[in-house]
Amino acid sequence: MFGHETQALMNTARNRKVDDILRLQARRSPGKLALIYEGQRDTYRELDRLVNRTANALRAAGVAEGDRVAVFSHNNRAFVILRLAIIRAGAVFTPVNFMLNAGEVAYILQHSGARAVIAEDALCGVCEEAFGQMEAPPQLRAYIHHEGTAPPSGWLAADDWFGHADDAPVTSGRGEDDPVQIMYTSGTESRPKGALLSSRCLMAQYVSCIVDGGMEADDVELHCLPLYHCAQLDCFLSVDFYLGATSILLRAPDPGKILETIESERVTKLFCPPTVWISLLRHPDFDKRDLSSLVKGYYGASIMPTAVIEELLQRLPGLRLWNFYGQTEMAPMATVLKPQDQLRKLGSAGVPAVNVETRVVDDDDNDVPVGEVGEIVHRSPQAMLGYFEDEAKTAEAFRNGWFHSGDLGRFDEDGYLYVVDRKKDMIKSGGENVASREVEETLFAHPQVAEAAVFGIPDERWIEAVMAVVVPRPGEPLTVEALNEHCRERLAGYKRPKRIVLIDALPKNASGKILKRELRTRFDGAE
Repeated sequence: MFGHETQALMNTARNRKVDDILRLQARRSPGKLALIYEGQRDTYRELDRLVNRTANALRAAGVAEGDRVAVFSHNNRAFVILRLAIIRAGAVFTPVNFMLNAGEVAYILQHSGARAVIAEDALCGVCEEAFGQMEAPPQLRAYIHHEGTAPPSGWLAADDWFGHADDAPVTSGRGEDDPVQIMYTSGTESRPKGALLSSRCLMAQYVSCIVDGGMEADDVELHCLPLYHCAQLDCFLSVDFYLGATSILLRAPDPGKILETIESERVTKLFCPPTVWISLLRHPDFDKRDLSSLVKGYYGASIMPTAVIEELLQRLPGLRLWNFYGQTEMAPMATVLKPQDQLRKLGSAGVPAVNVETRVVDDDDNDVPVGEVGEIVHRSPQAMLGYFEDEAKTAEAFRNGWFHSGDLGRFDEDGYLYVVDRKKDMIKSGGENVASREVEETLFAHPQVAEAAVFGIPDERWIEAVMAVVVPRPGEPLTVEALNEHCRERLAGYKRPKRIVLIDALPKNASGKILKRELRTRFDGAE
């Protein structure tokens, strides 16, 4: 329709990328508070200049457009600056879970072909061990100062980049559909897969969060979950920058610190997985702190137990709750359950987000009838570009033109989605399907239960048997016999746990997800 030169100019004029977000807010609201971390307060103008300096320093250090740059760190101010600067420099931000061991880190660095790695000083040793297992370790190595641990020889101080002489805006030739981020999945079933995300994926997702999540520029949000994970990073922190809201960053989800910060900073908005919301409710300071400013609460990672939702709404009467459901490959929010539906549609993941189309299908990708269980699939501009360096898994995930989530669910007659289980978490006991989520909800209904995880274990008679691991509420008397009786009154025989174990705490990752794979390993075949 137009000549090549004209089309190129039009494409440039129409581009809107993730690295534009902070720059635009620095012009719209230069003096507004953007980020608070351990006493350091940055306005949008200040943060934008820091990101420019760091992006120019990365360029000067040899980072080129399209290079993967890995960041291996806990939450801190440097992590935020580096993420924005890496993308602004035209490179691909590649966060690494700080809980991984050297072998796991080596795999991600090798698989991503990372040109550079930036690690918190206390984690540099893990990286050095990882380098020893790699054929071609990254040559550019920088550390983030936090613990005061001396990094190994040859590491640069990333903090020095923040004071780089050149604070001029950085431009790159990257387009809306070029990768800006690789998010490695948790790898519960196999080696982690690298989900490639572009500006178009992420910007569409930000709009979904804003529209369906009731997000606004005057929000004051507390971020306490790990930023290496897409939920905290791209459903909340990045959206706050997009809107021009104020973000407060904590290093970790410490319940006492969260409650203290809500009170002192008059926090209005908070995201936590159910496990962290439960820890807040059980903390002795919960009723001592003034939490009246908190009016927006979000949860994800798993369905919130009904009893916990009811307790939260009772003890925080001004709070409105949203449930975000999705996965890394969807950038990540796909469906949302809004405040008015929390009690009306208990246990639901809500309806598809504004930029998402969702179906529930059988093994041949045909729609299943309302109320029947099938695999949840999506179409959306939010969907990832594919798995990095893995065409086979990408083709499998996008077969028939839909992204296949691997989750099982059903729609009700009103179009609300209910996530029944991960395919791998569905228990096949005596030829009958048992949804672990249903059994967990039943256990949570017991007044002395704080947390519960249900999964299948090998069984000579049933092939697979239902097992439950339960954490009692502190100071509350609870017995296995009482739980068995509780389940007997509420569940069909084939759904009832054949074995129940009481323990002090469930294993979780840094995002608050319960690690059922560790529980399976621990109790697999145990008497």
